[in-house]
Amino acid sequence: MVLLALTYRKLVDRDFKVLSVIEREMPRYEYVPVEVIERRLRMPSIHVAMSLQKLNRLKLVKRRIGEYTGYRLTYMGLDMLALHSLVERGILQALGDTLGVGKESDVYSGLTPNGERVIVKFHRAGRTSFHRIVRVRHYAAEKPYSSWLQLAKLAGQREYRALEELYRVGALVPRPLGYSRHAVVTEYIEGVELYMYKEVVDPESMLRDIMDTLRKAYLEVGIVHGDLSEYNILVVLEDDRERPYIIDWPQYVERDHPSAEQLLRRDVEYVARFFRKRYGVAADTRKLIKYVKGEADSI
Repeated sequence: MVLLALTYRKLVDRDFKVLSVIEREMPRYEYVPVEVIERRLRMPSIHVAMSLQKLNRLKLVKRRIGEYTGYRLTYMGLDMLALHSLVERGILQALGDTLGVGKESDVYSGLTPNGERVIVKFHRAGRTSFHRIVRVRHYAAEKPYSSWLQLAKLAGQREYRALEELYRVGALVPRPLGYSRHAVVTEYIEGVELYMYKEVVDPESMLRDIMDTLRKAYLEVGIVHGDLSEYNILVVLEDDRERPYIIDWPQYVERDHPSAEQLLRRDVEYVARFFRKRYGVAADTRKLIKYVKGEADSI
């Protein structure tokens, strides 16, 4: 069993209440003073102290001792709150193996209460460099987000809302099931990342499907992926057909954003270049862009 699941099982209701108070107060304090935590909770101080000691030992909070004693959440502490919310709402029942660890997210398998296998993605915006994320992600740079916690939550919210709209219009994206804070739950897709997919049968059809999803995103949802490459396209075999699902949407930009044209061109160029080099598909970037923007009826 993974560390997150093992840690979750060690927590009781009182621990989640303490974590929730720290989360609510973190926008006001770098480290939330113990006195503030105690004031917000209607429980004996000794119980608060016992929970804080336990949470600190489990590395769900970080303690600072100086002019005052205070606590703040770690990423794992935020994970516990997200998992608790998803479990309480009947979206998730169990967390499984780690499927991937990246600079900006960790991905796990999971199970719903009815036994459906799902993907649980925890956003880690700012884990490696908070300042880098603020610089390269437009949604982080446009507002004065002061902490990794706020950025991670925003990334989760943005991805879930984008997937909802994209799935509604029939784009090839995972079906979204729910989210809490920085954690997004989607259907489980048994696929291979495009950069690893070698035994291709019909690359021209796959390229058309990718462009169809980008077109639906642009024309019907009004967004541009903004960071598309062969690393966030999953190829799935469905009814003997190769279906490319596009994942990782939190960094999308709206169609009328000043950078949308540049980012759309970059997305299309990256994909077209990959299909030319890997599969020998004669892809004209200009025609593909016109198709995505609705200025042409075919590729």
